[in-house]
Parts: sequence; C-alpha cells; structure tokens
Amino acid sequence: MLSPLLVLAEATGHVAEAPSAITKITQDFGVSVPLILAQILSFSIVAFVLWKFAFKPVLATLDERQQKIESGLNYAEEMQAKLAAAQQESAGIIKQSQTEATRIIDDARKSAKDFLDKQTQEASAKASDMLVKAQQSIELEHKKMLADARTEIARLVVITTERVLAKKLTDADRSAYNDAASRELTSV
Repeated sequence: MLSPLLVLAEATGHVAEAPSAITKITQDFGVSVPLILAQILSFSIVAFVLWKFAFKPVLATLDERQQKIESGLNYAEEMQAKLAAAQQESAGIIKQSQTEATRIIDDARKSAKDFLDKQTQEASAKASDMLVKAQQSIELEHKKMLADARTEIARLVVITTERVLAKKLTDADRSAYNDAASRELTSV
C-alpha cells in the first residue's frame, strides 16, 4: 500500500526515486496525484461547509421536530386521559340528572295526587254544604208552602162557611166563627 506521505511527496516532486509500479499504475489509469489531492481538499471543504451550514441546521430542525412530535404525542395522551375523565364525569352528571329528574317527577306526581285529593275533599265538602243548604231551603219552602196552603184553606173554609152560613147565621155569629177560625189557623 502506498502511504499518504509518499503520495504527497510524489505529487510535489521531492521524491528522488519513486517506485515504478506506482507511477506505472498512475500512468496506465491516467490518475494525476495533484488533481486527486485537490479533489480531496475540495471535497473536504465542501463536506465541512455542508456539515456546518446544511447538515447541522437540518439535524437541529429534525431534533426540534422530533421533540415537538413527542410533546404532541404526550399532549395527545394527556388529552385522551382528560377526555376519558370528562366522559366519566359527564356520565356521572347525566346519571345524577336522571335521578334528580325522576325525583322531581315523583314529587310532581305526589303533589298532583295530593292536590287532586284536596280538591276532591273540598268539592265533597262544598257538595255536602250545598246539599244541606238545599235541604234547608226545601224545608223552608215546604213550611212556607204549608203555611200558604193553611192560609188558603182557611180562607176557603171561611168563604165556604160564610156561604153556607150566610143564609142562616146572623152577622154576630158570622164574626164569632170567623174569629175562631182565624185564631185556630194562626196558632197552627
């Protein structure tokens, strides 16, 4: 193998004696050592510039993106856990709301039943009062009607008696009968 020092010395022409095999190979393949050294130097400079100004920023950007992706994944996991907790909480709230709604409906039904019972009792009481008042009114009407009937019957009796007795009784007898019949009717 050819050492790098020999290649460098041969390129600059300081080697007095160079192995003939190397020169023969370089001449056979058309390789020019100074050109190769210049290309190596150019490649090294380009590689350094690319590393400094292209690869490093790209790698930094890739690292930054990788961190953002990891933080995004962590955030997504966190949000998924929060979503699960929120769903459980909302399920609990819904269950509590359903229980509360059921209780309110039951209270409303009970209240409606109590109100209906109260209204029914009040209606029964009013109906009973009306029935008692109607019976009293009927009784008063009945007494008034009996009183009117007695008065009318007494009047008719007096008129009939007058007609019957008018021909045979004197005025004094008639007035005595009338007074006695009036007293009897008014006492009853």
